[in-house]
Amino acid sequence: MDSYALLWAATMNAGTVLALASLGLLINEKAGIVNLGAEGMMLCAAIAGYAAVSHTGSDVLGFAAGMGAGAVLAAAFGVLVIWLGTNQYATGLALSLFGAGFSAFVGVSYVQAKLPERMQFSVPVLGDLPWAGPAMFRHHPLVYGAIALTLGLIYFLYRTRAGLVLRAVGESPESAHALGYPVRRIRLLAVVCGGALCGLAGAYISIIYTPLWVEGMIAGKGWIALALTTFATWRPARVLLGAYLFGGVTMLQFHLQATGVDIPSQFLSMLPYLATIAVLALISRNPTWLRVNMPASIGKPFFPGS
Repeated sequence: MDSYALLWAATMNAGTVLALASLGLLINEKAGIVNLGAEGMMLCAAIAGYAAVSHTGSDVLGFAAGMGAGAVLAAAFGVLVIWLGTNQYATGLALSLFGAGFSAFVGVSYVQAKLPERMQFSVPVLGDLPWAGPAMFRHHPLVYGAIALTLGLIYFLYRTRAGLVLRAVGESPESAHALGYPVRRIRLLAVVCGGALCGLAGAYISIIYTPLWVEGMIAGKGWIALALTTFATWRPARVLLGAYLFGGVTMLQFHLQATGVDIPSQFLSMLPYLATIAVLALISRNPTWLRVNMPASIGKPFFPGS
């Protein structure tokens, strides 16, 4: 197979993880909630999904377990932040630390576990094309599901009444409350949905992306997903493009090593994180652009009647 086709295929695969998690965090932030616990949720979802598949042999149950784990942790975060008024940033960091420790504890017995043989997917006819086939049409269905989810989220946010209400809650919760909308319940639902998508991303990593379990295997992808929402200025289409960009940077290190480029492996391993810092620094040079696109109440608590 052509090396560039392999690189493109790996980019789509890696980008799917970031896209799923970032779209979940985008939903949170559109409702005005910042959840810094993505890394912890993804780790817990990864071990939940891996354990489910190792016991049942069903990828569907594994993805469901991952989504369930992410949703439960996000719900706990939402209750603390939305109803009890805890600081969003501190609570998110606590969730991330909890997820790292809990997944390491639970996953000890699964380090040596083996998953059943994976099924190979290919789009009929298109999968047999010379270059485009292996590059674009031989992926797990969830790769295409991430693209469909992006399109669906664009339609939901900008073409439906429910999406308008969600954005209104993120822009001006006081006005939404005055119009009779249950702001806290809407925010909690958004947080749970976002957590489920982060959980799906975590389960995808341990079941499909790298079908194994090792402690800390998310390796910072949750933090990159958080940065990606800002990089994309809270636009779903830009999130998907940014996910593929960062996924390509991640895979580039392996491509360069395979082609014999004489660059220290430590520098190549830093590439995704250097790219994240560089992009955020460039975007921050224009604060007006961020303010125009950022939900106005993001990160701010809301208490009815206060």
